Amino acid sequence: MAIRCHWRIYVGITLAIALAICGSIAASDAQSPAPDKVSLRESTITWSTVKYATDAENGFIDGSLNKNVIVNRTLKAKVLENRYLKVTLVPEFGGRILSIIYKPTGHEELYRTEVGVPYGIKARNFYYDWLMVYGGIFPTFPDAEHGKTWLKPWDFKVVKEDADEVTVAMSLRDDFAYSAPPAKFRIGSTGIEATYYVTLKAERAALDARVVLKNPQARTIQYEYWTCTTLAPGSDPKNPRTTGGAEIIAPISAYTTPAWSANLAKSDESAGMGSHRFEQLRYFKNWPTMGIAYASPDMQGGNFWGVINHDNEEGIIRIADNTVTRGLKMWTWGFPSFTNEIDARKEPTESRPYVELWAGVSDQFFHSADFPALGEVSIRETYSPTVGMSNVTHANENILVNLSAGASGVTAQFFSIEPATPLRVVLRRGNAVLFDDRVTADPNNGNRVTAGIPAASSGPIQLTIQTIEGKALIAAETNVR
Repeated sequence: MAIRCHWRIYVGITLAIALAICGSIAASDAQSPAPDKVSLRESTITWSTVKYATDAENGFIDGSLNKNVIVNRTLKAKVLENRYLKVTLVPEFGGRILSIIYKPTGHEELYRTEVGVPYGIKARNFYYDWLMVYGGIFPTFPDAEHGKTWLKPWDFKVVKEDADEVTVAMSLRDDFAYSAPPAKFRIGSTGIEATYYVTLKAERAALDARVVLKNPQARTIQYEYWTCTTLAPGSDPKNPRTTGGAEIIAPISAYTTPAWSANLAKSDESAGMGSHRFEQLRYFKNWPTMGIAYASPDMQGGNFWGVINHDNEEGIIRIADNTVTRGLKMWTWGFPSFTNEIDARKEPTESRPYVELWAGVSDQFFHSADFPALGEVSIRETYSPTVGMSNVTHANENILVNLSAGASGVTAQFFSIEPATPLRVVLRRGNAVLFDDRVTADPNNGNRVTAGIPAASSGPIQLTIQTIEGKALIAAETNVR
């Protein structure tokens, strides 16, 4: 773009000022980034596992496991990319989002195991009577504990592809069955049709997804649906893992745990009715062993959860309508999986350092939900990285906020999902305006706004963030403590 400046020179200082202004405008124009574009390409991924074999129904073949032999398998992948994210999908192994790399930091947000190790073999815990973790984000149905679709190939289709948006769909129908599932799993098939839509848009630093489930039967059926996420934000892409600084971020106050993992609750006070206060167990370092924790009684409408890695203040947050996916199941292998971590290739093991969070249509595993006859369930999700945030108190598909206020003042940390959009941030307490200014979103470090609190003011602190044109993006409120 050509920059033309016209002025009449009266004195030398006028010329100098005018030159400085024109130079500033030209430099600003030259440094403006090119419009963002979204791309989709095909790729392959090599994944290592120990040696094992399954039969035609995916049942484990006795005697086939050999942890001393590592084999490689090549999987087809789809890569979606814009200026902020590089997203890798693997439709042929569970219809999963395997990787989300946040490009401003170069870090991985999801866990991915280096060497897959089958476990739980013949323990009657899983549908095929064994399981193997790969990682990422993926749909599971129609049963609990990873269901029956985690290792199945899902059909892949491009729904929309242009410079502004790429939307793809991975789909699978439950029209198959294992002949020998453990007794607690369903016999036969449900016919449920599942489609997992994944969308990446230009100028958007978050990944949007939508799960659509359909019951084609003319009768109500019992089912479970859970989205499984294995999280390790702020990781080295070559070695994604949860570290000692990981905290589970969720707007819940209590949890329950099964009797077999009651040792998880030793550090948290009782909250009554068999539940415990969700305080110490938020931190990965306080998980003594593997175990399960469920939000109690459920998410209570809270619309986000995720993990923040306090070692570098990077996180990954899922934002969704959790009146639909009301259950939150939390799992880790325990903090010793990090402190006692061993070389995956020298001593392959399933016990690895990651945080597994699940979103379910029921409150706990093996608590079925009703799927109405000819019904449809739609679950919209947004997966947003965060930088520079120590917590999340409010979130939606536009902005993530950490708002706190005390005697020393008010602090608002926030991460804008569309960083190129200029913002106006306003903090108020009653009639007192504490902060009101234009703010440029920082995709590299997030944003932090602080303000003092007038002694004469009263009431809660109110935060609003909108576009410069006046479009509301988020509103948040907190009390002064």
